Amino acid sequence: MKAILASALLVLAFPPLIAHGAPVSIESTQDADTAVPVTLGQSVVALTGPWKFHIGDNPQWADPSYDDSQWETVDLTPTPQTTLPGVPIPGFVSGWEARGHPRYAGYAWYRMRVRIRGAGGPLTLLAPEWFDGAFQAFANGHLVGSFGEFNTSVPTLYEGNPARFSLPLSAYQPRPDGTTLLAFRFYMAAESLGMGVRGGMHAPPRIGLPSAAAAIFHVEWESEYRRLASSVAAAMLYFLFALLIAVLLAFNRTEKMLLWPLCASALEVLQYSLIFSTNIRWMSEVRLEALIAFASIVAGYLWLLTWWAYFRLQQTRWLFNAILGWGLWNFAAAEFFTIILGSGTPSHQLIAASKISGLCDGSGVFLLIVAIAWLGWKREERKPWPLFIALFFFSFQVFEPVMALLHLRTAWQPFGVLLPFNLISLGASIFFFSIVLFGQFRASLKRQQATEEDLKQAQEVQTLLIPRHAPQVPGWRIESEYRPARQVGGDFFQVLPADDRSLLIVVGDVSGKGLQAAMTVSAIVGALRDSHERLPAQVLAHLNRVLCGQIGGFVTCCATLLAENGAMSIANAGHLSPYRNGEEVPLESGLPLGIAPDATYAESHIQLAPGDLLTFLSDGVVEAQSPTGELFGFERTAAISTQSAQAIATAAQAHGQQDDITVLTVARTPELKAVTA
Repeated sequence: MKAILASALLVLAFPPLIAHGAPVSIESTQDADTAVPVTLGQSVVALTGPWKFHIGDNPQWADPSYDDSQWETVDLTPTPQTTLPGVPIPGFVSGWEARGHPRYAGYAWYRMRVRIRGAGGPLTLLAPEWFDGAFQAFANGHLVGSFGEFNTSVPTLYEGNPARFSLPLSAYQPRPDGTTLLAFRFYMAAESLGMGVRGGMHAPPRIGLPSAAAAIFHVEWESEYRRLASSVAAAMLYFLFALLIAVLLAFNRTEKMLLWPLCASALEVLQYSLIFSTNIRWMSEVRLEALIAFASIVAGYLWLLTWWAYFRLQQTRWLFNAILGWGLWNFAAAEFFTIILGSGTPSHQLIAASKISGLCDGSGVFLLIVAIAWLGWKREERKPWPLFIALFFFSFQVFEPVMALLHLRTAWQPFGVLLPFNLISLGASIFFFSIVLFGQFRASLKRQQATEEDLKQAQEVQTLLIPRHAPQVPGWRIESEYRPARQVGGDFFQVLPADDRSLLIVVGDVSGKGLQAAMTVSAIVGALRDSHERLPAQVLAHLNRVLCGQIGGFVTCCATLLAENGAMSIANAGHLSPYRNGEEVPLESGLPLGIAPDATYAESHIQLAPGDLLTFLSDGVVEAQSPTGELFGFERTAAISTQSAQAIATAAQAHGQQDDITVLTVARTPELKAVTA
C-alpha cells in the first residue's frame, strides 16, 4: 500500500460522469429482505458496506451460499481525514489493525451481498484506492481479478496501484434471492505492521458502468503520477548534481574527494528512480524494497564519507572505519529484515527486533554526524560555513522517524504532489554543498591558472637552458632533438666545449614529469655551468653532491669527455649507454644521482676513429609504447641508432610517446684528422 505516498482523491464526491443507458440500481444488503437503493448511470457506486469480515483463510468463503452471519461487520465509509505518520490522507479508512486485530498479518476476507438491477451488460469493479498487500476479487464464487501472485505458498506482493476488473453479466448474475456476492481475499505481510492502522482495504471498492469507471480509473492513475512526481524531481535533482560533480572531476582529476558525492548522487538517482517505478508491476514488493533499501543505505553512508573527506578528517582513520563498519552492519540488518519480513509470517519478536534495529541505525548515524561536525569544527583550518549548513540539513533525515512518532507533519501535498520533509532537507543540503563545490572549483581554477603560468615560465627558462640547436664545433658534427611529453620535461643535455677543443657532453633524465622535474633540470644545468670539473667521474660526483637531499626522486646521467684526438672518457650514473656505430657501448653503471652523497663513479676510455658516430638518448625512445601496448624496445633502437637525431626521435614519437624524448648524435668528422695532423 502506498499510504505514505497517498494524496487526496475524492471518491464519494466525485463529479457526476455522463454515461448512456438506463439507470441501474444497486442495493447493498446482508439480507435479501433489506436493501439500500443506489442509482447508477451517471457515476459509480462506492461499496462502503456493511461488509462482513473475518481473519484467516478458507476457500469456501468465496461461496455465496456460505453463512457469514457470525462474522464481524465492517463499514468502509471514509472519515473526513486520517493522518498516517505525518501524512494527512482525506478519505483514508483504517485497516483491521485498528478494528480489533492489532499486529495481525496474513489472510483475511471481506464479503458483501449486493442487489444489481437494470444493468443489462458488463460492469467494472474498481479496486480500493488504498490497500495493503495483495488480494483476489470474487463475484458469486468466481475469480474476477487479482492484484499480486497467489500461485505460491506465500503470495508475491507488488506496490499498490489502481486496478480494475471487468464483471461480465455471467459473473454477477443474481442468485435466486436476487443478490450477488462480492468477496475479497486479502493477504498482508508482517513487514507492513507497526503503524496501528494497516490491514486490508483502506477505501471502499467501487462498481459501475465501464465508461464511468474508466474515467475514474484514468484520473486515479493521473493522481498516482502526481504523487510520485516528487521522486522524479528528486532523481533529476541528483542527476544534475552528479553531472555537475562529473564536470568538476573532468576539469580537475586530482580532486579525488569528488568521487564520494558522485557515487552517492548516482545511488540517489537509482533510489528515486526505483521509487517512481513502483507504479509498474515489474518486480515483487520485497525485491523492490530491498533494492530501494540498498540504494538508500549505501547512499547515506557515502554521504557520511563525503562529509568526512570534505571536513579534512583523513587523519581520524577510526572515524572512517566507524562509518564503514556501521554502514555494513546496517546494510546487512536492513536487507535481512526486509527479505525475512516480506517472505512469510515472522514472529512478533522478529518484528520488534526490526524496529529496534532501525532506531539503533538512526542513533548511530546521528552520533557519526555529530562526531564529523565536532572534529571539523575543532580543526585549526576552518571549513567554509556552507559546508556546516549542508551537514546540518543532511542530519534532518535522522529526525524524521522521531517526528512521525510525535505526530508532527513530515510531508506536504501541494497540488497533489507529495513533498516529503526529508526531500526538502536533502535539497537544501545539496544547495549549500553546491556552494562549497563552486568555491572549490574557483580555487582549483586559480591554482590551475597559477600552475599554467609557472609552467609557461619554466618552459621559457628551460628553452634558455636546453639549446634548441646543438653548437657547431670544428671537427665534430652534432645533432640534437628534444621533445618533452608535456609543456616542460625532465630530460636534459649539455654540450660544453673548452678552449682545448674538447667537448663535455652530459645527457640525463630526471625521475617524474612536469614542473618539479623541470626545476630539477634547471638546478642541474646551473650546477654544470658553475662547475670547473671536466672529467666525467668528477662531474657526476659533483652533481650527486648538489642533488642529494634537495630532490625527492633521482636523476640518471651519462657524462662524456671527447678530446680533440678522439680519445673518449665516459662515466655513467644509471643512464642508458650510448651507441657507437649502431652498437651499445659497454659501461659500468653507478648509482643514479641524488641517492647516496658518497657515491663514486668509474670511467671507461675509448678511442674514436674518424667517422665514428655516438648516439646518446633517453629512455623515452626505448619505452615508447604503441596503442596495443608494444614497446619500441632496444632492438628497434639499436637498428636506427645510426640515423639522424631527428629521424630517431620521429620514429619513437610515431610509435607512441609516453615520456620525454631526447636524442643527441655526435660524429667525428674526417676534417678533424687533417687538423690534428
